[in-house]
Amino acid sequence: MALKPSILRRYLLTAFTKPLKFPDLYEASIAELQNGLEKGHFTSVDLVKAYFARIKEVNLQGPTLRAVIETNPSALKQAAELDLERRLVGPRGPLHGIPILLKDNIATLHSDGMNTTAGSFALLGSVVPRDAHVAAKLRAAGAILLGKANLSEWAHFRGSVPSGFSGRGGQASSPYVPLGDPSGSSSGSAIGTAIGLAAAALGTETDGSIISPSNMNNLVGVKPTVGLTSRAGVIPISAHQDTVGPMARSVADAAAVLSAIAGRDPRDNFTLAQPPVVPDYTKALRADGLKGVRLGVPRKFFSRTNANIVAAFNASLDIIRGLGATIVDPADFPDFAELEASRNESIVTQTDFKGSSQHYVDDTDHLTRRIPQVGIKQYISELLEVPTGVQDLADLIAFNIAHADEELVQPFWTDQSEFISSENTTVNQAFFDAVAADKDLGSTRGIDGALRDFSLDALLLPSAVAPGPAAIAGFPIITVPLGFLPPNTTLAPAQPTRSSGPSQPFGIAFMGTAFSEFRLISFAFAYEQATHNRLKQLAFPAAIPKTQLADVVGN
Repeated sequence: MALKPSILRRYLLTAFTKPLKFPDLYEASIAELQNGLEKGHFTSVDLVKAYFARIKEVNLQGPTLRAVIETNPSALKQAAELDLERRLVGPRGPLHGIPILLKDNIATLHSDGMNTTAGSFALLGSVVPRDAHVAAKLRAAGAILLGKANLSEWAHFRGSVPSGFSGRGGQASSPYVPLGDPSGSSSGSAIGTAIGLAAAALGTETDGSIISPSNMNNLVGVKPTVGLTSRAGVIPISAHQDTVGPMARSVADAAAVLSAIAGRDPRDNFTLAQPPVVPDYTKALRADGLKGVRLGVPRKFFSRTNANIVAAFNASLDIIRGLGATIVDPADFPDFAELEASRNESIVTQTDFKGSSQHYVDDTDHLTRRIPQVGIKQYISELLEVPTGVQDLADLIAFNIAHADEELVQPFWTDQSEFISSENTTVNQAFFDAVAADKDLGSTRGIDGALRDFSLDALLLPSAVAPGPAAIAGFPIITVPLGFLPPNTTLAPAQPTRSSGPSQPFGIAFMGTAFSEFRLISFAFAYEQATHNRLKQLAFPAAIPKTQLADVVGN
């Protein structure tokens, strides 16, 4: 009687080879996974099964981290097809057969069996017309879309609600501090990547939503220049500030994912401003990447930062100097006081989110664009089905009131003030003035002003205070693990999450001008390779899934 292929493979592995050492899924890099797949030590089906088991262990049981809203019922089928393709014609590239989580505001084909809801019951069951452009690019690269990650509902644009809460996903929490704040809005993407529920994840950022959760969950996160990655098919907040980027355990993994998702898209005309050829960001991975570089420290931002974080940051400067960089300290923004006092960002984002049926012309950066108001109304109008019947922001507000038991949950999650403020906006001269002021404050007299005045290659600062200027300028940031709060840190009360506690991670950020991702990745990689800070502290024991490839292969 012929043996089944799975039994035969298991027999051959155990009888004729030394015991295989599988990569630890807590930290396994994309390159390590790809190496094991190429050598036939395991398959993409094995990987999906292992990640599914790991999600099951900690998502809704055990520490109930609530990182993942739903897994992809088509993932095993896609993995089997990619395994067959690998055997017949070889891999498409570095992401072939690699499982990746997507934030639940990034559209995926309805035929996969997953929803795209921004965490809200208002969009449950809605049918998207197509993959988001970034999801389609991941598929084309051979990646497996493993599931939808939890998030701060509506990418933290509903109101003053704890980070990591969505109606559908519940309250997510940190894998480093029990019941700790995971930050947001890409909370589940960060949690899932930090403890190996997937190889990597996609997040989105309007202001801080990749960098902040990466900072708080011990990750590398890349917030790309607005226009490097398409927002088509992503539930929007602001056409001026939204961007999609990778969240990963290493700079190398982040570079591989960014290389796959970057590029022009006729459905997002901001992408037409990017350089004509997308770099291979993996070529920026140089251990000597900081040699001869000038980095500036904008000290005035540090007043909002924990003293332990500032001390760790200051200590890192000697390491960076030792790698050949010149540190200009301080290198403050020429418009710092005006930037801090500005409230233009709220005008822009609230008006953008509501949207309108009109187009308008934006030439604030001397690149005249005819910009559609791709707000939430436009996004919903393009859906093929919306079972709840919502059509616009006013409907979403009414839906939440009518379904308060699911959406406006007592006692911590009742607010929708951001929605209400947005509903009261209109596209007027104040909006256009705010767009122009943000560009001036964030870019001309902000990041670009500091880079120019001090002859810098990039800016360097604690990740906790990095997002704001880059958000309004639309400029890139990369965060890398820097350290952890000390063991004697007071454990804050859970209301419902803890604002801080022992071993809470924090990061260091490299910030640059538009489309400077290649250089920023080079700087970040050099620092990462010299420090290897990420594994100096693991997640708390109950948050670390136990399932490994050895538990799956051959079974």
